[in-house]
Amino acid sequence: MLTYLFYMGWGISMALPQQKTREIVFQILYSQDVVKIEDEDIIPFIMSLLMVTKKSVLQALEKCHQIREKLTEIDALVQEVSTSYDFDRIPLIERNILRLAIHEILFEENVPGKVAIAEAIRLARKFSTPESATFINAVVDPIYQRHLLNKSASKEQALLT
Repeated sequence: MLTYLFYMGWGISMALPQQKTREIVFQILYSQDVVKIEDEDIIPFIMSLLMVTKKSVLQALEKCHQIREKLTEIDALVQEVSTSYDFDRIPLIERNILRLAIHEILFEENVPGKVAIAEAIRLARKFSTPESATFINAVVDPIYQRHLLNKSASKEQALLT
């Protein structure tokens, strides 16, 4: 039945849920870290593996590019907060989930911080372990709290001027 709906155009015209988009972004980030695969090679791979449209993969790739542009800043924050783990010892799965979540918190106004945290925990449970979900939360939450304080201070400063 699902195949029939897909071929009838339902799978092509419907927008992907945000959760699915996050999973695609995470899988692309992870794949590019493991294999150093180029965009043009990953597009058909992700399309066939996850049964999604080229448009969906291109949207996910765009978000990956945005994350990669901020990678130095994001990775520095992770390293600063993760005092019990050296950044290089953080497994690639968790590292890329952290990158995605922190990017959403800091640079995407349309994603509430608590949603970004909850989604990061969900991704960790799905693609890694319950322990890694705890680790993800322990790293992302302080970054979110600091971001809230910075936003509040910026608003106060704007009101004073």
